[in-house]
This record gives sequence, C-alpha cells and structure tokens, in this order.
Amino acid sequence: MPNIKSAKKRVKVIEKKTLRNNRIKSGYKSAVRKFEEAIVAGNIEEAKTLFSEATKKIDQACTKGVIVKNTAARKKSSLSKKLNATIV
Repeated sequence: MPNIKSAKKRVKVIEKKTLRNNRIKSGYKSAVRKFEEAIVAGNIEEAKTLFSEATKKIDQACTKGVIVKNTAARKKSSLSKKLNATIV
C-alpha cells in the first residue's frame, strides 16, 4: 500500500476510472451480444435496430478511450458483415 498522500489519491482515482471503464466496456459488449442473438434468432428488423445501438456503444467506448479506434472500426465492420450476410 502507498504511504505518500499523492500515491494514495492516485489509487482512489485509478479505482474510479477502472469502474467507469468496466461499465462502458460491459455496455458495449452486452449490446453486441444482443445483436448477435437477434441474428441467430433470425429477427432481421430487430437486428437492424440493435446494430445501430451496438455501433453507438462502440463509438462511445472509443471516444472515452476504453477501446482503440482501430479496434472499434474492426468490431463495427464485423457486425455490419454479419448483418449484411443475413439480409442477403
């Protein structure tokens, strides 16, 4: 455990940031999971709405710095490929 006052504060700040990051990460992962479940079930209309929600969550995670820009682009691209494969 840290002994210096500033180090103790850093520990508190890091804990808060970790909780925030985990909450954001969980949010976009659950949005992606719901989208993929809709694809498997064959609900195309529901999948379209969930796709826009999932991409929104991924973009939010990217702007908050939880995931990197290229990772966000890769995830959105794979989701759109899955959606387009079910439509055709």
